[in-house]
Amino acid sequence: MPVPPVPALTHAPLAPVAPVALVALVAIVALGFVVEAALGFGATVVVVGLGTLLMPVGPLLAAFLPLNLVLSASVVATDRRHVCWRVLLRELLPWMALGLPIGFLLVRVLPERATLRAFGALVIALALREIALQRRGDRATPSPLPARVRDVALMAAGVLHGAFGVGGPLAVFVAQRDLPEKSTFRSTLSSLWLCLNTAMVAALAGRGSYDRATALTMLMLIPATAVGIVGGMALHRALPERAFRRIVLGMLLVVGLFRVAVA
Repeated sequence: MPVPPVPALTHAPLAPVAPVALVALVAIVALGFVVEAALGFGATVVVVGLGTLLMPVGPLLAAFLPLNLVLSASVVATDRRHVCWRVLLRELLPWMALGLPIGFLLVRVLPERATLRAFGALVIALALREIALQRRGDRATPSPLPARVRDVALMAAGVLHGAFGVGGPLAVFVAQRDLPEKSTFRSTLSSLWLCLNTAMVAALAGRGSYDRATALTMLMLIPATAVGIVGGMALHRALPERAFRRIVLGMLLVVGLFRVAVA
């Protein structure tokens, strides 16, 4: 079955990258991978947010996503005993998969900039609410969302991912309540990204987004991948549980602000 076009992924293959820009890109990817290897999400936000200053988002994702698969696979292989298969297979994947085809259909009618700004505002509101609840109640562990709210949020995440590739923050919002232990949270989300990004890479390959220039850029980014995996995993082990949850909410707030500012 053909994969419907995703606006951000329909650009031409990557043109050769200037040496100075490539050095900057390596640093950006290393930073993004450190964040994701530590938290379980965030690489795409960092890389797209900063990397699009150097090249268009479509070619950037074509070079970045295969390496992100390596990162996700490394986290899952290292912490596979912590993957919560019940949450992954009964909640995250099914509801997001249900929303994906709706997003594919709605992408032709939804106004992209207005939708992404509204999405960013929603993420900001959710992050601020979670931060306020934790401060007011000083709760070490947030309570899970009601089933209907959780399912609607995940389906909306699937819709947004199908339309614009930005469903991750809503999935994170759900997961940080259902998976309060940091290693379980990280490994389960990494399993989710492994599934979703495999499909995205396959779609990119089917559209001819991989050529010699893309392959050379990916090769130059391998050291950044190694730095991100090693540094991020060390940071994950060093973070206390409560600090980890605060950083997760802080990252959600950054994601929302980014979407509002640059949508």
